[in-house]
Amino acid sequence: MEIKVDSVNWEILKHLQINARISMAALSKKVGLTAPAVVERIKKMEDIGIIRGYYTQLSYIKTGYQLKAIITLKVFMGRLKPFLDRVSEFKEVINCYRITGNENIIMEVVLKNQKHLEQFIDQLISYGETKTHIVLSNKIENAPILPPN
Repeated sequence: MEIKVDSVNWEILKHLQINARISMAALSKKVGLTAPAVVERIKKMEDIGIIRGYYTQLSYIKTGYQLKAIITLKVFMGRLKPFLDRVSEFKEVINCYRITGNENIIMEVVLKNQKHLEQFIDQLISYGETKTHIVLSNKIENAPILPPN
């Protein structure tokens, strides 16, 4: 099924990205359609994979973690597949990307403290060379995806 992401769909997507719990009544008022029409558009966008899910965003600090870090990994020859097979087991990893360039992997991780960071890096060094960047603050987080120009 093909669906055109028209200006109304983009408006719906914008509001859902800001607040996925918005009521259909409130969303329909914002986009100028009836609630059933908005629900139908959302369902079509879910069915074809434009909308992939709805998430709850947590505060890592208020859930018991003191550190957020970005860790890059330059994987040793022959260790990429074993790493990719194992990375989902690391509870510290909240996002992981396979990338181009000198490093192969970028991970966003949350950690209880410096000792936890050290222990986590000790697990990674069998896969490759790491670089760690401690996050001091977020300037942009989960910004909405906007229509391409």
